[in-house]
Amino acid sequence: MPSQLVCRPERDLPVAVLTVGGTLDRVTGDALGTAIRRSLSMFPERLLLDVSRLRIADPLALTTLGAVLCQTAEFPAVPIVVCGADRATRDTLATAPDCAGLEMAGDCAAALAEADAAPHPPGIRVRLRPVPEACRQVRHLVTQACAAWHRSDATATAALVATELVANVVRHAHTTMQFTLGLRDGRLTMAVRDGSLRMPRALDPSVTDAGGRGLRLVRDLTDAWGVLPTSGGKVVWTQLATGAAG
Repeated sequence: MPSQLVCRPERDLPVAVLTVGGTLDRVTGDALGTAIRRSLSMFPERLLLDVSRLRIADPLALTTLGAVLCQTAEFPAVPIVVCGADRATRDTLATAPDCAGLEMAGDCAAALAEADAAPHPPGIRVRLRPVPEACRQVRHLVTQACAAWHRSDATATAALVATELVANVVRHAHTTMQFTLGLRDGRLTMAVRDGSLRMPRALDPSVTDAGGRGLRLVRDLTDAWGVLPTSGGKVVWTQLATGAAG
């Protein structure tokens, strides 16, 4: 009988909860990675992975989980907490070198209550249509947020980068998008999630080319940027260091 793995998102924000049940092996490992990336792409403050109904049949399947941890270490850099694991699962995770970044918790309800009670970092998220007006809207949002968070030193750069991220969706993806802006550890993180599977890349156009400079500008103005693929599209993200709040 083929293995079966069920991954059910219980909630996405502000703390994500993903319930995983069934058998984890080399056949179902990719499904777990896809489900975790989907939850992380929402940019939650923390991801609780409820594995109380999970059986690890093949420890080699945990390489998929390790790959997700490496891929998302810079963005969204969200702590992943494994909760409800039985002794066998805890022992297997403890001996998997790729899973060293995972936190462990005994009771999922208690872990969720603790996460919900923790201070929430500042952030905004908004859905935008793929129309030129979205660029003006996102510039206004970023300018307002930088003023409210006392990060005026980053306003001009952040507004320009946000505009380019949104304009890229308008020009190429043509899907509804979610724009997220957050402030963590003195860094502004901006991300745009769209419904296109087409992966963007920074080009190096010549002086005679009419376009192709948007993502190169994003690359040059930010400290880090990247693309997180999801089952239904992708997230393009950037990070920008800011000065101390005044």
